[in-house]
Amino acid sequence: MIKEKLSLEHLALLYGRLKAVDTVISEYTFANLYLFREAHRYEVIQDRELFVAGRTYDGMDYIMPVFDVTAIDRAYLDEMIKLHGALFPVDEKWLSLFDKGRYNISSEMGDADYVYTTDKISTYPGKKLHKKRNLLSQFFDNYHHEAYPLLKARRDDAQKVLDLWQEEMGVPPEETDYYPCREALTLQEELILCGGIYYVDKEPAGFILGEEVKPSTFALHFAKGLRKVKGIYQYMYNNCAKVLDTHYDYVNFEQDLGKLPLRQAKSSYVPDMMVQKYRVCLRDE
Repeated sequence: MIKEKLSLEHLALLYGRLKAVDTVISEYTFANLYLFREAHRYEVIQDRELFVAGRTYDGMDYIMPVFDVTAIDRAYLDEMIKLHGALFPVDEKWLSLFDKGRYNISSEMGDADYVYTTDKISTYPGKKLHKKRNLLSQFFDNYHHEAYPLLKARRDDAQKVLDLWQEEMGVPPEETDYYPCREALTLQEELILCGGIYYVDKEPAGFILGEEVKPSTFALHFAKGLRKVKGIYQYMYNNCAKVLDTHYDYVNFEQDLGKLPLRQAKSSYVPDMMVQKYRVCLRDE
């Protein structure tokens, strides 16, 4: 067994294999793993199969499969789970592989990904989203706005937004995702990320950065907007979804980390799916 701290050198090894895993769970991309490698203490395990070992925010050690779970030798998988604590994140469609008499299966609401149709976010239809439509309408009335692909020439503007956003947060950057987001901007090409940058009255006011998880689904890893611009997030999401709608059926806003403000914000867009991420452990014999 070879175990190495996850680094950019593992991109060639992991990128395609992660894409091939049959799930829309947002952790199954190299960029997501790499950018949060310190927070989760990610290590790459090369054994009979390929795994990523990590630790959840609530302190559970686990291994993440980088292969088709349905095709693996079960005795070997049990051995690896026993050695490393748990298998995570496990897609709901894989749960039939795990007998509840032999495994403990659980999930945490804070881990679940919020997934919406691109059509919904590009139109904000219906009564439940009328506040989003109103905010978007007010934004159009109040501001001159422009949207551009987030390319290298505009990266300094995105960094400016990120720095101002961090100041607005009023907490140390270690308590936000400032450093992972800054690294994502710096390594955008290497990590194969794309996004948009948004200007209000000729000044940069927000940006989005993400990537394809599956051919049907785009994950938003980062969305940063300035609080002083009312409606900026509704505008960014709406504009981004209109661009994505020609290529993707769904947009994944990822998890809320158990934080109430994030939960309220993401729930307010009325998700079409909550993608649970299950934890599978062996029961004590």
